[in-house]
Amino acid sequence: MKFTTFALAAIVALATLPAMAAATRVTDPDLPRELPAQGPVSVSWADPAQFTDIRYSPNKWEAARGTWVRDLAEYLRKEASKALQPGQTLDVHITDIQRAGEYEPWHGPSADHIRVMKDIYPPRLTFDFTLRDADGRVIDQGQRKLTDLGYLVGARPMEHDPLRYEKRMINQWIHREFSDKRELSAHP
Repeated sequence: MKFTTFALAAIVALATLPAMAAATRVTDPDLPRELPAQGPVSVSWADPAQFTDIRYSPNKWEAARGTWVRDLAEYLRKEASKALQPGQTLDVHITDIQRAGEYEPWHGPSADHIRVMKDIYPPRLTFDFTLRDADGRVIDQGQRKLTDLGYLVGARPMEHDPLRYEKRMINQWIHREFSDKRELSAHP
């Protein structure tokens, strides 16, 4: 009886190994580094292995897990698309990401995969952008370095989106960046 239980457990463990090995990692060189063309906003990104979130993480394996780079790019595209004037286009190239929180492996192996949220670990996002009008003329371009030092102030602890702080920072930038341009274009 014990042998069959052990054999069954071993078979289940071996069957799950390929799935664990195929887990999505943002550093996979075969993954695209841009979103497919769709709408007025294009988003691409540099090599995620060079992002601060991974390069300086005490748990690089955990930091590279998932699809968080693509998820942030898709969110940025969706929200920025809503803010543009008709005919405008926006090209964004993300050059660095530091997600909110950090892994603190000194808490032991049972907690080394948990991102700890503290004031000293704010989210940061660096990107280059070009905004064009309907005729293709450059309206604005440059680099933005976003940081939300007060990301824990007004935080909603029951919200379960793991990228909620980064998304809020993106929303704040979009509001600042495009509400000014909307007002300028409304008053020639």
